[in-house]
Amino acid sequence: MINAKESNPQVELREVRIVCPQCNKRNELTIPSKIINQSKQLTTVSIPSGLVCDHTFQAFIDKNFKVRGYQKIDYELSKMEFFEGSGDVLEGSQKKGGELSTLTTLPMFQEIINLLRSSVDDKEVIGSGLFTLEGNVIYSSLPHITLFDTIREFESREKNNLSSIKRMLLELDDEQKICSQYMHILGVKFILVLLFNSNIRLGMGIVLMSNLAKKIEDLI
Repeated sequence: MINAKESNPQVELREVRIVCPQCNKRNELTIPSKIINQSKQLTTVSIPSGLVCDHTFQAFIDKNFKVRGYQKIDYELSKMEFFEGSGDVLEGSQKKGGELSTLTTLPMFQEIINLLRSSVDDKEVIGSGLFTLEGNVIYSSLPHITLFDTIREFESREKNNLSSIKRMLLELDDEQKICSQYMHILGVKFILVLLFNSNIRLGMGIVLMSNLAKKIEDLI
């Protein structure tokens, strides 16, 4: 097991003005700048009710931290989510086999997100994510600080050629646990992540992770 118990530098956050597409209420939300900067085109941010207003919706943010559009959604969220791009708003997407753009623009990508979202119960599983080997976020519902720590860990492992492992376990200062599993989707290697509360045992966490990975593999 790897203990992620070192003090971390402050996460750089940027304020983005968000306007609800239904009621036009506004609020300034803080977004980790690293998430926006690493995106090749747009970052989709799913905003739960209570952050801006009583509605749940998505905002599409470009690399200049400007909102390029909004989309209403008919499901409830318990926390903010981040996506790599969006099939509805990306322009000139390359649909070549094995490329990241293939996954994020296919209907199957939404099914994978739905599985990740449904795996979170805010009791045992308190966040989920899908990353590239370099640590780029494809999807995440992890808390900001945990998300930043996870990205740094994956970046470090990729830089030091430590990505040839199947599974990685991290324990945080508050005894929450991160379980990550490396898997192939459409010929590309990704890292699947689940964040567990402090009460869950690692053995059960590995079982839950394996079950989720199997469900995703069944979609491919």
